[in-house]
Amino acid sequence: MTARTVTVNCAAVQDETEFWAAFMRDVPDIHPGFGRNLAAFRDALWGGPGWPDAHEVRFTNSESLGSLRGDTFKQCLEEIAREVNAMRLVFS
Repeated sequence: MTARTVTVNCAAVQDETEFWAAFMRDVPDIHPGFGRNLAAFRDALWGGPGWPDAHEVRFTNSESLGSLRGDTFKQCLEEIAREVNAMRLVFS
């Protein structure tokens, strides 16, 4: 299997709703039933709806993510990815 990278552009993200909209927009072939929350992200990494079928997800223009959930949103995403050990998340 070839390593694949998916890029999610977070340039317009001001809140979590916009983050999940960007995720849905930029992840190819994402299941329309993806729940658009951290629990759904965890489920997706375990192979549920929303699995991005990638080994790396790059969140570009991600500066605004630092302010979501009192600066813990990015940490939650990274913790879930480590817990599942399914993919690498890169924030730039």
